[in-house]
Amino acid sequence: MRRPIVTALRAGIYQLLGAALLTPVAVVLGLLILAEPTPGRLVVLWAACLPAAVLLAMTPLMRRLEVTALSELLDVTVPRRADRVYLVVLTSLHLYGGATLSAGALALSPALLPSFGSRRASGDLPEALVLAVAVLAVMVAAGFGQRWAARRLLRAEPSQVIDELGRRQTLALELHDSVGHALSVVLVQAMAAEVALGRTEPALVARSLGHLTDIARHAQQDLDVLLTVLDDGTTAEGPTLEELGTLTRGLDVRTNVADLGRVPAPVSRTAYAILREALTNALRHGDGPVTVDVTVGADLVLTVRNTTTGTAGEQGRGLTGMRMRARLAGGTCTWEEEGETWRVQARLPL
Repeated sequence: MRRPIVTALRAGIYQLLGAALLTPVAVVLGLLILAEPTPGRLVVLWAACLPAAVLLAMTPLMRRLEVTALSELLDVTVPRRADRVYLVVLTSLHLYGGATLSAGALALSPALLPSFGSRRASGDLPEALVLAVAVLAVMVAAGFGQRWAARRLLRAEPSQVIDELGRRQTLALELHDSVGHALSVVLVQAMAAEVALGRTEPALVARSLGHLTDIARHAQQDLDVLLTVLDDGTTAEGPTLEELGTLTRGLDVRTNVADLGRVPAPVSRTAYAILREALTNALRHGDGPVTVDVTVGADLVLTVRNTTTGTAGEQGRGLTGMRMRARLAGGTCTWEEEGETWRVQARLPL
């Protein structure tokens, strides 16, 4: 019970705050327009307050106050990079709506004050109470209406849409890389097991099946994490180069890795993701062992080499994804074919 009362109180305070912020401007306009207070001039003053509210809402200070008011009083989450136009619209509605309601309450005050000032007028007191409750209810309802409008408007705000598209693209890329790598390893191990069966080498069959089981288990775990992120809207931290052994287990990969102590975790995660996709391409399109070199200097330099079969250079989602990951980390990712060797190199700043 206490929570709804506090929420309603904050909604009413939000409207009063809008009125207070616009009052100085409204007073100046009133001095200019209401030389003779007639109903027509009051309407003109009310109409003139709208462009005044918009101009006031365009000031940076007023927008910052609006962000704080929306967050603290109406419990509305405002994006850090919210579009200025959206904030101006919300602030203008706040100022103009609050001032209009407050002016209406003041207009009714002559009917309220005499009734409360004389308790003997018992017949007028119930009417005054009803009128006061109605005014407060309208203020609170207007606050809730503003909260609904703010949430609806900010849901379509450009930075929100861009962030959501970026999150979906990242999830799609992560799903492509993780599951694609797992399927490639499963195919390699299944082919190795088939060859071992033909040669009647049970130890090799058992080893290949063991690797296949491990990679399938890791793929299932990765998929569960990605689905959880998709359901909850949270973020998940991927593996780093410290887990390079798990990535290359059971594969013909020769690694030469420098000390990773100076490599920040975000850079290491990006390098791991690029390496995973490079290995996937090597398994799909390459032949023979894969060589992985990781050096750490001013930058982290990741180089992956493998013998090509002639299809490694086909532009696809994997190569595009590696380049995008590197760019997001402030680095570069290039690839080229040197004779029969395909080489991918990523350079990431530390």
